[in-house]
Amino acid sequence: MTMENKPLLQVKDLTVTFGERHNKFTAVKNVSFDIFQGETFGLVGESGSGKTTIGRTVIRINPAASGEILYDGERISGRISREKDREVTRKIQMIFQDPMASLNERAKVDYIVSEGLYNLGGRVSEEERRKKVAQALSDVGLLPEFASRFPHEFSGGQRQRIGIARALIMEPEFIIADEPISALDVSIRAQVLNLMAELQRRRGLTYLLISHDLSVMRFICDRIAVIHLGRIVELSSTEKLFAHPLHPYTRALLSAIPLPDPAAEKRKVLEVYDPSCHHYEADPPTWTEIEPGHFVLANQEELEKYRTMI
Repeated sequence: MTMENKPLLQVKDLTVTFGERHNKFTAVKNVSFDIFQGETFGLVGESGSGKTTIGRTVIRINPAASGEILYDGERISGRISREKDREVTRKIQMIFQDPMASLNERAKVDYIVSEGLYNLGGRVSEEERRKKVAQALSDVGLLPEFASRFPHEFSGGQRQRIGIARALIMEPEFIIADEPISALDVSIRAQVLNLMAELQRRRGLTYLLISHDLSVMRFICDRIAVIHLGRIVELSSTEKLFAHPLHPYTRALLSAIPLPDPAAEKRKVLEVYDPSCHHYEADPPTWTEIEPGHFVLANQEELEKYRTMI
């Protein structure tokens, strides 16, 4: 990982809502984090926690209700120029969770992979487009002749590789990977993760990895943010988070990771997080850097307790 002082992506006090008036629902509330050039930043939480909503807001699929998102120092949230929107589309790409649902089953792989190039408005010749498709497929370990086939002719792992090729053909700098291996068989998950790590080293990519699986996060992420009910509750380097988890929700997630040793798994005590036990009326929680690079959402009473755990 090569992190510079200036973040590549900055999310500042982001709030995302759905619905209007009486039906309004706040999916993400006052979320802030930075992602640096060349790192893999993990966003982990249970289903419905808002992690996918954050990723879709960064790529401008969902609008932000308040706050702002900066990419390379320039605002990309809210109303931006058409030129800036095209630039964001090229530089930021997304790998979706379900490779079958995200691929057009009526289109051939050749069109699916190069669809982003078509959307650039004919700036690429037909010969150059075919070369780019062949190279993108080759980069993800697929044969160029696969371009003439349909998605249903491939396995789950191959379909996900097609999804990665579709993102790579745009030559992005930043990729949002939303549960990229959750729909795959266990036997090929490591292959896709290794592929992503190799592409990052070769192309200097920066990743926002969204997942509910902390064991996967430990394998590939440099830093991890834990999100619960639309708010980030803890953020730290990966090893520090696993060595010294502070927030009870983080500890509950870690305790749910299966252990390969049956005896240790039997002795393990599963922690359950009950958010109703907090009494924040008189002492509301604040986002605090409790040690260098380790942030936690806690009130003063909790901070005093957490400091004894470091």
